[in-house]
Amino acid sequence: MVSRRDFLATATAVSAGLTLRSGIAAATEAVPPPRGKAEHCVLIWLGGGAAQMDTWDPKRLGDPKAKVAGSYYSAIETVVPGVQVCEHLSRCAKLMDRFNVIRTLNHDVIDEHAAAVNRLHTGRVQSETVVYPSIGSVVAHQRGSAGENVPAYVLIGYPSPTRGSGFLGAKHNYIYLTDTSAGPAGLSRPPEITPERQARRESLLTQVRSGYLQRRGDAVNVQNYDAMIGESLRLGGPQFMKLFDLSAEPGSLRDEYGGEFGQRCLLTRRLIQAGVRFTEVSHNLNFLNGTGWDVHNEGILNQHKLIQELDQALAAFILDLERNRLLDKTLVVVATEFGRPAQFDGGGGRGHHGKCFSIALAGGGLKNGSAIGVTDDLAMSVVERPVSVPDLHATIYAALGINVRETLYAGDRPVPITDGGEPIRELFA
Repeated sequence: MVSRRDFLATATAVSAGLTLRSGIAAATEAVPPPRGKAEHCVLIWLGGGAAQMDTWDPKRLGDPKAKVAGSYYSAIETVVPGVQVCEHLSRCAKLMDRFNVIRTLNHDVIDEHAAAVNRLHTGRVQSETVVYPSIGSVVAHQRGSAGENVPAYVLIGYPSPTRGSGFLGAKHNYIYLTDTSAGPAGLSRPPEITPERQARRESLLTQVRSGYLQRRGDAVNVQNYDAMIGESLRLGGPQFMKLFDLSAEPGSLRDEYGGEFGQRCLLTRRLIQAGVRFTEVSHNLNFLNGTGWDVHNEGILNQHKLIQELDQALAAFILDLERNRLLDKTLVVVATEFGRPAQFDGGGGRGHHGKCFSIALAGGGLKNGSAIGVTDDLAMSVVERPVSVPDLHATIYAALGINVRETLYAGDRPVPITDGGEPIRELFA
């Protein structure tokens, strides 16, 4: 039996702890969050899980044959003193003063790609009752399009609910494409459908919708579908579709960007110029090494090809944005769902590791040229300055001038814009 004295002592300690935590929370709330001036965001997605020690956080060399844990490649110096990257990021190394490397991102998802991809895109643990919106849809909802006749959110890669608008509705969803030479499917009218014929169709459809909605005013799905169709019709014109004609760009610039992934980045610059607010660009569709960034077993043997392709396209993109005076207005985020362990698996590759991994930010008007966080000698554990996924989301929102204390609504249910995230204040001047 617990004595009255012990009970009171325990209760006092618990109360003091709660008071301290609430005091810290109150102090955090009392400090106004930073508000940046970036106008656009680009998420370059390394699907599969890029190894932090083989990209942005190199450590001592390992040996897969001898099962000695460590980096697969040598480290090189960058233009930022004390910040090294993998030898295959040689172009980006010369531009590191435009970057910030976040080396201590972490979450608790273990060995589940889908759950980890969802965590990075929504910033939250998956719910059975609420479908949370992706970061792209939140930005689209908060900022909208920055130009006429262009969408707020474009996905260059395969579609998925994880990247979708969740409870924000279809209006804030993405337009997607997988082929830079063709543009989004289904937006352009077939040649036999004249403008007059299209107008008659729209008039008839409007009457049908109006009658249905009068009878069923609560038909949210129909309203969302109506909004989606309206957006498709708006974007089907020549002003938006001409953005996908990359032949309008100089051949020398297209060569500078490199292959298909590079062309996606070049297209992204054109989308930014036209006013697209958020663009996600996938870099794992070509599978140059057979596995993408998910380098189990033999997949690691040609991992360097992926890194080199990323390096060429990313460096060209940063310089192109800079030449067009867009870099300070555009936050570039190079992210992945988790990292890899420093140890090698039975086939010489690597498994999954979410407790400590790296992403990179560039441009966006941030205070660039730094590495945030310190990891241990194998980049497996956080030593200083952990950064959570909600913190990353808060940082992106803050850079775009979005209030990180904003409340969204899933129907009548209030949902904070981040799951308790705080911006990385060191990145804001």
